[in-house]
Amino acid sequence: MSDNTAGRFFAYLNWLLNPFHGLETTEVYDLIGTTSLTEHRLYLNLGYWRDVDTIDEASEALALLVAKRGGMAAGDIVLDCGYGFGDQDILWARTMKPEKIIGLNITRSQVERARMNVADAGLGRLIDLREGSATEMPIANESIDLVVSLESAFHYRSREDFFKEAYRVLRPGGRLVTADIVPTKNSDNLFRRMEQWISWSLVAGKFNIPQENYYLIPSYTSKLLSAGFVSIDIKSIRDDVYQPLHEYLSRDQTFVKKLPPVAMILAKSAFHRSAESVYAGLDYILSYAEKPEKSG
Repeated sequence: MSDNTAGRFFAYLNWLLNPFHGLETTEVYDLIGTTSLTEHRLYLNLGYWRDVDTIDEASEALALLVAKRGGMAAGDIVLDCGYGFGDQDILWARTMKPEKIIGLNITRSQVERARMNVADAGLGRLIDLREGSATEMPIANESIDLVVSLESAFHYRSREDFFKEAYRVLRPGGRLVTADIVPTKNSDNLFRRMEQWISWSLVAGKFNIPQENYYLIPSYTSKLLSAGFVSIDIKSIRDDVYQPLHEYLSRDQTFVKKLPPVAMILAKSAFHRSAESVYAGLDYILSYAEKPEKSG
């Protein structure tokens, strides 16, 4: 085992098993690297599993669901916050054909790889991927038609700051869409509540979800309203995410075989439990909001 491989193995071990060891968001994704759920792309989302058979199809379906919910169309200037390796931007450029896509991402290793992917796709003039924060956007006021955050807003410190920044950069009538992870409402059943707490705590602790982002759908709506948004619509799509993902990964071990040994053991142990237990504390939402048109 090379020094680099050994170092990564022990870093993974410490991250997974040490309850007192947390990582910053950039450190988490640097550690994960290109260990993606997908086989043929580098999507990092959990997928939307309605009428699909593979993780690649599900990840693409989720990206398209988000784009369509936001009404992405020709002529739009789109801001993608947390673009991962750029696969969703390439997909949107080819299928939805907006005028331009600007991306913001704070993980430099992803920025570099994503830019290479965009260049290889021949889409460098259409897609502008930048290193920058979604809570301090280096974007001009009222210059964007659609802001998108696909499975990244739960990381932001804080999500409220992101809402305020999204409102600032959107043109009047502009739209904000997120695919996001929030806690589930506490069950009346004590055992179920414990499952929810364990499930949420594991994910929030290991994937650096800040405490200020621990709130349910009603609070999500209130925070969008406080930022100035209107026409807010938030739907839970967890039934089309967690259960079918769990079933797929239990059947197909391709992704699990990519993991370091300890992570592989933990993943396989999770497959012996039901999805409702493993994901008990996690809701998954698709949210939509608009910046009001300027009055007369």
